[in-house]
Amino acid sequence: MQDIVTKPPTLYDTDFYAWANEQAALLRAGRFSVSDIANIAEEIESLGKCEKRELVSRLAVLLMHLSKWRFQPNKRGKSWRLTIETQRADTLEHLAENPSLRSQIDDVLKASYRRARAEAAHETGLDPDTFPVVCPWTYDEIVDHNLWPES
Repeated sequence: MQDIVTKPPTLYDTDFYAWANEQAALLRAGRFSVSDIANIAEEIESLGKCEKRELVSRLAVLLMHLSKWRFQPNKRGKSWRLTIETQRADTLEHLAENPSLRSQIDDVLKASYRRARAEAAHETGLDPDTFPVVCPWTYDEIVDHNLWPES
């Protein structure tokens, strides 16, 4: 029977905040040979994924409200309008800060709309088939401050 060798937990495992500060100090000092390069690389990749998830989330909220606006005209109100305007502005700002995400907008839009469609059906009580299966708007239309979909 082989003995299982376990490594003692590292600062990365036990105190992420302390690890992050330690690694930042090591990098600033140019002490790359003692830096935790593997975990630093993993965390940087994770940050990129977070930016993409943020875009999906913002677009999902925006698309849900645009869908509700279109399919529940009798319930349109200031709150929905403000949410749509805010999410449009935040989405545009997020892409301005992360322009390389624009190359993934088709996939992001598909994922966002799937979420938005399900959530809109849930929130409105309307049959999911009320909402188109494929997003009825292009990205440029979605962020266009002049687009207010009519039923």
